Amino acid sequence: MDFLTLVQVLDSTVRLSTPLLLACLAGLFSERAGIFDIGLEGKMLIAAFFSAAVAALTGNVWLGLLSGIASSLVLAGLHGLASITFRGNQLISGVAINFLAAGITVLIAQDWFQQGGRTPSLIGGGRFAPVELPFAIGASEAEAAGRPLSQLLAEASPLQQVYSELISGHSILVYLSFLAVPLTAWVLFGTRFGLRLRAVGENPAAVDTAGISVVGLRFAAVGICGVLCGIAGAYLATALQAGFVKEMTAGRGFIALAALIFAKWRPWHALSACLLFGLLQALALRFQSINIAGVSVPVQLMEALPYILTVVILAGFVGKAVPPKAGGEPYVKER
Repeated sequence: MDFLTLVQVLDSTVRLSTPLLLACLAGLFSERAGIFDIGLEGKMLIAAFFSAAVAALTGNVWLGLLSGIASSLVLAGLHGLASITFRGNQLISGVAINFLAAGITVLIAQDWFQQGGRTPSLIGGGRFAPVELPFAIGASEAEAAGRPLSQLLAEASPLQQVYSELISGHSILVYLSFLAVPLTAWVLFGTRFGLRLRAVGENPAAVDTAGISVVGLRFAAVGICGVLCGIAGAYLATALQAGFVKEMTAGRGFIALAALIFAKWRPWHALSACLLFGLLQALALRFQSINIAGVSVPVQLMEALPYILTVVILAGFVGKAVPPKAGGEPYVKER
């Protein structure tokens, strides 16, 4: 593997880890407040559909993004209503959201577009365009030089290859998702709101005794979770791909949940975990045939690696992860 190929694999890693990172941070806010959320997958899926559908109908990707966030917030509100207001089982509520999103997206897509449960392909303003940073070698430079972009990159210095291929050329949602990591760390560990949010997940009775609304804080966490899942779903349909297809999240919500457990509910560790999962997906897409010690590794095994690692993590084989003490338990105020 030459250096440029390595950089391109890392570039794919960044792109593929972005929706995982956003969903992982979404689950981080929710679970730090004591609300377990199995419904990350469903919120991402419905956001992917509505963002692509509205972008296809209007030709405006920003309206699509807002629609995706709004649809995700609706499901987040349902989850909050079931698990916080009515004190229902949080796991069952999350599973129900996944089933609801899987069915309703295909049903509405077929009714609106009659394309077998998918949306039309997005073009022009209906997609997030890559952001070319200053001095990076991009499509515009290749067009001006009248040469293929791959050839220009191959002739560039290693530093320029890293800057042009790995750092530049991503959509704005990629940069926002990575900026969300330090922002999340600051909110959770550097603000009064974050302190109260974490306290609600550990000891809601103490928070209530201090005169702070446990219900309000938990709904705030669920709302933040909905916003981040909405951005993740919109990224899938309007940046990583060019439209919505049935079940396009492909288990990413569950992988994000595994990454959250692997990261032990810490933002910077979540970034590392999501990059690991993204790297596995990138390797599977990049290398259709791999030989190890003369033995050919089936591509199906490579594609299954992220999911195998998810099962391993959830089974508890990668260290002991202790969730927030009050996680998964509805709060009943003592009278």
